[in-house]
Amino acid sequence: MRRRPRRASTTLRALLGCLLGTALLLTGCTSGNDASAPQGGTFELVTPGGLFEFDYPPDERKPLGEISGPSISGDQRISLSDYPDTVIVLNFWGSWCPPCRAEADDLATAATDLTADGVQFIGIDVKEPKGPAADFESARKTPYPSIHDQQMRTLLSIRGYPVNSVPSTIVLDRQHRVAHIWLKDFSSPAPLVSVASRVAAE
Repeated sequence: MRRRPRRASTTLRALLGCLLGTALLLTGCTSGNDASAPQGGTFELVTPGGLFEFDYPPDERKPLGEISGPSISGDQRISLSDYPDTVIVLNFWGSWCPPCRAEADDLATAATDLTADGVQFIGIDVKEPKGPAADFESARKTPYPSIHDQQMRTLLSIRGYPVNSVPSTIVLDRQHRVAHIWLKDFSSPAPLVSVASRVAAE
């Protein structure tokens, strides 16, 4: 007779444990040292017909949401909100990724060429510890900062964004709405310079 309440109590504790575990998964178990998933965004990528490039006119743009995370080269955090009223180029990359390594010089050239337009580049390094990424950027003298996001929280939280899209690049307009996306690497800085300068001139 007295065992039934104990079984009910055990069952209740197990259920509460499952609910707590689910909640932790949904929140990503983030800490101050983790990149945070985009917050407050309504953008969703729809990829019909296997396209790898998407352009969004101003009246169709949606905000990506706030993104922040630790720098790969120091203790500070980098956030989109650090750059208000600024066109931002986000590049998902990793030093382990051959196409990312191949396009690094083109991205650096584009970032330098777009300085006069006030365009800010931010890399998002994924799927690796800080060390290799920091070494790669130091060796290449990359002229812009990168967020360290080993768990890919930023990429995975963008609705509809292919999980294997590394490298890929997103241009955000001055309101940090998605203006253009490439789900591929660059073989020249020209396309990126052309699009980002056009968005900056809006």
